[in-house]
Amino acid sequence: MRIVTWNVNGLRAALRKGFLDHIAILNPDVMLLQEIRVLPEQLPECYRNPKGWQVIWHPATRKGYAGTAVWSRTPLTEEERGATCPDPEGRVLRVSTQGMQFISAYLPSGSSGDHRQAIKERWLDRFRAWADGLVATRAPIIIGGDFNIAHTERDIFYAKSNEKNSGFLPCERAWMGRLIASGWRDFTREQYGDIQGPYSWWSNRGQARALDRGWRIDYLLGNAAAAKCVQSAHIDRTGGMTISDHAPVVVDLDPQMGADDRQKAGFATKGV
Repeated sequence: MRIVTWNVNGLRAALRKGFLDHIAILNPDVMLLQEIRVLPEQLPECYRNPKGWQVIWHPATRKGYAGTAVWSRTPLTEEERGATCPDPEGRVLRVSTQGMQFISAYLPSGSSGDHRQAIKERWLDRFRAWADGLVATRAPIIIGGDFNIAHTERDIFYAKSNEKNSGFLPCERAWMGRLIASGWRDFTREQYGDIQGPYSWWSNRGQARALDRGWRIDYLLGNAAAAKCVQSAHIDRTGGMTISDHAPVVVDLDPQMGADDRQKAGFATKGV
């Protein structure tokens, strides 16, 4: 079972650049999308209800801004929008399928100024309290998304020069550390170990992409039950970078490895 999270930097633009062709190569079972920047009714029917997928959309009320969605090869049940708070920017969508839960999350950026940074920090407080209530769930839960935070110096090429910039502030990095310490597993970091990178976002300035001088701000996190199912994780630089300024993050699961936990928790496992 393959899970992909991807900030597509505008779904309509991504579709024009070959999004569906690249998805066919990646061959995911569940896709967690962020920054879709589109209302479903603005899409042609073939994209609004793509063949072979069930889609739940959570767009922002403001056109052309933020928004999340989940695409699945199997039927989806919507569980929640927002992290126990109003979510007009479409930043959190929680769904379930095949005895597992998936969350597409797009946390705010504070890079445009102090006002947005203050909003971001309030969001982080609410999100952390909400995530704390989910992490101990016996069924597998995976959060995929753009957190707009590089956790450690391994996750950003220019660490020293970004210490005072949103996305790498000490308070944000500490927040990310506490989130992981609470029980959410960072599958990409666990896969790659103690190395520099890999990165998932690159500035459009200079030769950041060509020289691989980026940030790792896109994550696939899971609770202990989800971690039992993980086979591998990677960031897909090839192809994906021509579609968005973010690369897809991928985790491959063997759901049968966590089937006992789902049965104990009362979730069906048939067909997983």
